[in-house]
Amino acid sequence: MIASQETASKGQHIRIRIKRSDGPGKPSYWQAFDVPREPGANIISCLQWIAAHPVTVDGEKTTPVVWDSGCLEEVCGACTMLINGGVRQSCSALISDIAPNDGDEITLEPMSKFPVIRDLWVDRQRLFDSLKRVQAWVPIDGSYSLGAGPKESPDKQGTRYTLSTCMSCGCCLEACPQYNLEEDESQWPTSFIGAAAISQARLFNEHETGKQLKRERLDALMGPGGVSDCGNAQNCVKVCPKEIPLTESISAMGRATTIHAITSWFRR
Repeated sequence: MIASQETASKGQHIRIRIKRSDGPGKPSYWQAFDVPREPGANIISCLQWIAAHPVTVDGEKTTPVVWDSGCLEEVCGACTMLINGGVRQSCSALISDIAPNDGDEITLEPMSKFPVIRDLWVDRQRLFDSLKRVQAWVPIDGSYSLGAGPKESPDKQGTRYTLSTCMSCGCCLEACPQYNLEEDESQWPTSFIGAAAISQARLFNEHETGKQLKRERLDALMGPGGVSDCGNAQNCVKVCPKEIPLTESISAMGRATTIHAITSWFRR
């Protein structure tokens, strides 16, 4: 977004307050920036303008704000942050929607459930470790052709497609009261796994080839921090940018783990 400081000084601007931190474990502080309004601008374009003009509203020169982003079209999930107190993707947050008037203020903060690397950039490694925990992939025994895969109904295809749109953005985890900040990696395997991993376990358990690991996934969800730790707040489904039926997935996996526990007991 290209504009002049003169435009901002005439009132055609928005003010963006950003919660910043210079590194892991460093204290946080706030800085505000006046950004010129531009048609079609989103939060990312405003951050790009600030990076090119790192001067606060007090006239203090500072370091460019750090954030994470990739696709800029709500697919990669990297640009999640708190915008005016609510978690969402910053690439799809249009200024015309969240700050429609000249001089409006927007507050940006990093997600609170993940360790801060710097400014608005957080470490989502715990989320990806949760996907490993439930083995969220389709197992194969080689790279050679095995022919056509198993057939499935259009209804099941539709269900799995919706689940597959998860981009591991972390919105559901940020909104979840059971999911808390755990900077100590040794605590990750026992803390609540979260809606994203539970839903991905359902996705691959319903895959005709992926269900080969069904028992292992259910065992993981029955352990500490598994599906039974969900408090049914239903915040996750409200903030999911892809409108994935996360509470439906949690319910489905809750039933599946119960059946798995009973059948496992009879196998002894």
